[in-house]
Amino acid sequence: MEAATADQDNEGVALDQDDEVQVDFAQEALDELDRALSKVKIDASALTMPDKRKKLYKWQCPQSYKRSSLKEKQLIALAENFWRQYTHIYPDRKPLLLCPLNECGVEKFVSTTLRPTVLPYPVLFNWEGCANFVSDFLSLEPLDPPTDPPRHLYSPTHVLQMKRGSCFDFSTLLCSLLLAAGYNAYCVSGYATKDVCLLNLARQECPLLAKNEKDKTEKQAVEVLKYTVKPPRDLSSAFERHQEEMRQKEAQAARLKKQQEADRLQEELERPPPDPLFGLRVHCWVLVKCGAREVPEDFFIEPLSGKSFSTTDQNFLGVESAWNHRNYWINMQDCRRGCTDMSFDLGDPIKWEYMLCGDTSQSLLLIPSMKKQEFEDDDEEKEESKVFQMPPSWVNELNISQQDMEMRFPGGVKVIQYRKAKLEKFAPYLLRDGLVTRLSTYHDLDCTEVCVVKEWYQHRNDHLEERELRKAGNITLEHFRRGRSFALKHHRYVTLTPDSDREMEFYSQARADGLARRVGKGLEMIEFFEDRPDFLFYRHILFGKHAKKVTIGEIAEQGHRPLEKVVERFHRDTTKPASEDVAERVFLVSEERIQVTYHRDQDRIIPAWRNFTIPQESGDTQQKQTFTPDMASTFQVDPFEKPSKNLFLYEMLMALMKEEEKVAQRIKSSEKEVRAILDLRQYEETNIELHISIYNTARNDKARKHREALERMAEEARLLQEEKELDYLAPFLAQLGDPEELTRQMALQLRNDCLAELKQRLIDKANLIQGRFEKETQELQQKQQWYQKNQPTMTKEDEDQYLAYCSDAMFRIHILKLRLNRHKDRAPQKYLALDEKLRRDPRLALFL
Repeated sequence: MEAATADQDNEGVALDQDDEVQVDFAQEALDELDRALSKVKIDASALTMPDKRKKLYKWQCPQSYKRSSLKEKQLIALAENFWRQYTHIYPDRKPLLLCPLNECGVEKFVSTTLRPTVLPYPVLFNWEGCANFVSDFLSLEPLDPPTDPPRHLYSPTHVLQMKRGSCFDFSTLLCSLLLAAGYNAYCVSGYATKDVCLLNLARQECPLLAKNEKDKTEKQAVEVLKYTVKPPRDLSSAFERHQEEMRQKEAQAARLKKQQEADRLQEELERPPPDPLFGLRVHCWVLVKCGAREVPEDFFIEPLSGKSFSTTDQNFLGVESAWNHRNYWINMQDCRRGCTDMSFDLGDPIKWEYMLCGDTSQSLLLIPSMKKQEFEDDDEEKEESKVFQMPPSWVNELNISQQDMEMRFPGGVKVIQYRKAKLEKFAPYLLRDGLVTRLSTYHDLDCTEVCVVKEWYQHRNDHLEERELRKAGNITLEHFRRGRSFALKHHRYVTLTPDSDREMEFYSQARADGLARRVGKGLEMIEFFEDRPDFLFYRHILFGKHAKKVTIGEIAEQGHRPLEKVVERFHRDTTKPASEDVAERVFLVSEERIQVTYHRDQDRIIPAWRNFTIPQESGDTQQKQTFTPDMASTFQVDPFEKPSKNLFLYEMLMALMKEEEKVAQRIKSSEKEVRAILDLRQYEETNIELHISIYNTARNDKARKHREALERMAEEARLLQEEKELDYLAPFLAQLGDPEELTRQMALQLRNDCLAELKQRLIDKANLIQGRFEKETQELQQKQQWYQKNQPTMTKEDEDQYLAYCSDAMFRIHILKLRLNRHKDRAPQKYLALDEKLRRDPRLALFL
């Protein structure tokens, strides 16, 4: 036992020693790895992010972007002097944006960065289109830091190429477009709220919602202003009416107070946290002054959102400077209350200080005649003084391609978050269903519970323009433009099944039946008509339930439901007496009765009517239906009017029964039309097709194939021309083995062989023409000998044929003679031309 224990102890000691050795080895390996890795060093200072703008754009910039002209250098010197005076007088104000760096790192004055350019797009001819384009086309890069003006101000061409920029880049591009459109526009540098600077629209109402509410209000106002019939005299108690009005006013005041309290609480909940940089955030926007383009008053344009604001809006907290393409102005007014009390008369030297003297520094509110009269005495002084004029813009003309105008948004998609709404915009043809705008409204501020989704479409073959989905009742409203099948205008439905409730509106002028609206609800269907020759304007149909259960396929085959009641109403026909002009016609199909009500005379208070009972049909088809006086009941308003005879009543009953059959057939056609519209809508939604104009060559397959065919034909013509212009020395070089370099002897041999080949071809051609000439001459002589031999026995027709042959033969001989003479004249010219061509050939010119 002791020996075994000793052996175990020895084994344990050996294992411990092995473990220690392995640990030491591993530690040494780790230390060695650590030393090796410590020798590997990376210089992080050499790793700098490349400037995408410079690398992508600087190499193709024009010279005006890379250097400044002499006049621009003088302008920069004036700006530096102006800046020194400004900082000396106002040391506490922010530095002015006068000469920032452009994309090439060159100082450029801000006024020369503006480049008015007229573009061939009608949407850019007014300020709304220009503002919307700039806000949609560009992506915002916030200022960093937000309290200082930017060090760089890029050219509008560069901004259009990169499709992004700061608020100063937005304003420069927008101001350039507005100046080109004829507006008196200025870039304004100042201060604004955080939401405006960062384009935060989450606390603003969506402009589309505000526009819809405004349209509804205007529509209601128009309806109220229409002429109406004077109401009858009110015989109710004035005291009771006064008491009721007082109670309503009190209830309304209580509701208004409650609503105001709820709005105040909601406003406190939505109020953003205080901004520590309030009043310090630098921003740039556009000022449009009145006068040009019939602008009635000055207003601001926020280029980031494309919206217009009043010059007293509270979102704009102050102004430092303003400029256009002619001059630069500094604000001398107090901005403690924002822009509320500011005057934007840039010609007022007390409120605005200009940098360059000239016409632009004078008051903008003076009448031209007053200006002329005021400065008439100073003409001599003006001629003597030299005024520095603003140099032209260093920026190239702006160019916006048709594809950029069509795509409009970065990537073709733009999403804007508003208060309880989200607006999505898409470029045309980007989505296969033609969707261009989607507006989603929500119940809550977090935008989690969808209320209504409204969509706008373009270029759809089914003429769908708008679709609105109300999530509450799962109701869908669709609007179609003119030109659609069945002249459908509006469609309101829950599901595209015939039995569901729906409402359809039609373009009544485009339909032969004048149908304006059709409402289907359960077992009822109501139709409204306009401008019909029979004066029908209303039809109400009540259907009955099927007597037995039928499948959907059988319903589709039958195509109609059983009728119970049909009510038709007519407008007044002034060509008929009121007692004979039908106002309402009721077909009680289930009761087999017909009710007819006539229009009321102006001096009557009740109308006349007739009721008919349809006689029962007998089993014998040959037996005529019998009519009894009990089947008709009549009420005549005029007691002195003679009652109608039974024959007249019988004929009227027969006519009404025929009308009932026609009405039933029209109702079947209406049901069939509804099913056809629903089937067509289901097919159109599963197979959406977009209309492509014939002028859109980029997407029109037919135009593209035609263009490709023309290009292919041009390429084939080019290849054919190249084949015609093959190397004329190739056959002779092949005889010499296609040597890489020619010697003088080879060049002389090539020249002699080419000339000899041409000479032989010319001789062969002359011999060929001469052979044909001799052949024609010989055949003519043989024909003449035959004629002289057979002349006594020839008929008149044979002589005519002989004369015709002689005429043709003489013509051919004459032509061959002319060709031979011309060939003899041109042969030396061709020989000399080839000799000259060989002497000028670069391969032979050194040796000849």
